[in-house]
Amino acid sequence: MVLVHGAFGGAWCWEPVVGGRAAAGHTVETFDLPGSGDDPTPVEEVTLDAYADRICEVLAARPEPAVLVGHSMGGVAITQAAGRSPERIAKLVYVAAFLPRDGQSLIDLTHLPEGSDDQIQANLVVSGDPPVAEMPRDAIRDAVYQRCPEDVAAKLAERRGPQAVAPFATPVSLPDPDAVAAIPHAYVIATDDRSIPPALQRRMVREHGVTEVVEIEADHSPMHSATDELVAILDRIAAGRTTAGAQVA
Repeated sequence: MVLVHGAFGGAWCWEPVVGGRAAAGHTVETFDLPGSGDDPTPVEEVTLDAYADRICEVLAARPEPAVLVGHSMGGVAITQAAGRSPERIAKLVYVAAFLPRDGQSLIDLTHLPEGSDDQIQANLVVSGDPPVAEMPRDAIRDAVYQRCPEDVAAKLAERRGPQAVAPFATPVSLPDPDAVAAIPHAYVIATDDRSIPPALQRRMVREHGVTEVVEIEADHSPMHSATDELVAILDRIAAGRTTAGAQVA
């Protein structure tokens, strides 16, 4: 299983999940996207294409197709990567993540009516050229970590870095959308998400015809607010033990 983090984050976002799955004997791989975490890529080189390149490099180094999991903005990145290397992916899993169509950007999705309560977009501060977004520290907990203990939320907020805006604004470009659609998809809906409202998550699930859908009582960071539940869900999805045909309103 390959885990891809979202905006403002890094491989560190997945640490609780990696520990849980490693303890169960599973192989999990995480890494920093360009310009995130400890990766030194300069902001002018941080693009959606660079994200896809990095993901495809990781997939190419694995001996067999991977279950590719994206959180938040990571959903856009794994979709773009799937367009380039569909043969290297056994399943695409979206965890409280953006799920774009061909030609659709993250910003396009946030502008849908169901995304109007997005507390990340509501609190972003953008500056610089090329533009970089940051979240005011006092807004992060309510937007992302409201179900986490206060001390945990504070430590996580400290680890969040600035985010290049270019990947938000770039539409996904799929050479063969049908090849991506043919990859099995699964979606984990976070029911108390204030960053990607559940209504928007459900709309994306409906529009893509995703039938393997699981709901989790969590904020936008279920890897921290509902770790054990998320680990169990990911294990079931990877093993094909979830129930297809879930009804989403």
